[in-house]
Amino acid sequence: MLNLLVIDDELPARSRLRRMLGELPGCAVVGEAGSGAEARGLIRRLDPDVLLLDISMPGVDGLDLAAELKQASASPAVIFCTAYEEHALEAFEYEAVDYLVKPVSAERLAQALARARRFLGMQRPEAFLAATLGGATELIDLNDVACLVAEDKYTTVYLPGRTVMIDHSLTEIDNAHPGRFLRVHRSALVSRDRVRGLEPGDGGMHAIVDGCDLRPVVSRRQLPAVRRLLKDMQ
Repeated sequence: MLNLLVIDDELPARSRLRRMLGELPGCAVVGEAGSGAEARGLIRRLDPDVLLLDISMPGVDGLDLAAELKQASASPAVIFCTAYEEHALEAFEYEAVDYLVKPVSAERLAQALARARRFLGMQRPEAFLAATLGGATELIDLNDVACLVAEDKYTTVYLPGRTVMIDHSLTEIDNAHPGRFLRVHRSALVSRDRVRGLEPGDGGMHAIVDGCDLRPVVSRRQLPAVRRLLKDMQ
């Protein structure tokens, strides 16, 4: 059972979250707070597992409270629920497990709580991508990433069973996480530990990548590097 504390200066917003949480299994709202200052005492007294935390509040706002909690030796998982998209990257600096943009849907709330459960089980990703397109922000564990393909202004992230669009370039991702990916083409990166083989196809050789239905084309220039990787993995 997840014990949750809802923190928002607007009563209708708190009531809506409480109602939605009441329809999700394994959740219990143990308290509500209308400000960050009020939440401090409730966190100490109630010891909640998860905070659903608004950002824009008078006095101690959500980011202030998250910064304080980050300094604590033990703190609850934080899920930001806010009307503003622009604080997403800053929020993740405070180790938030998710960032929901109002109005929060039941589906996104359930996804966020699933991430909170993983966080509380010490399974929070050490390396991740923050996808902030489409009015919602998702924390993507790099261990789940099979392939990344540049398309127009965006990059498509291929995960087992689904794809996510992000606005980071392949070069930015490769530079931020050296050694994790192999560039097989100017428009594609693959996770080194997920490459399983090569197969012929339209346009030349294609990489077989675990967890990805796509078979990205391997350029002639990068083909020796892929073959070396496969040999080293044997």
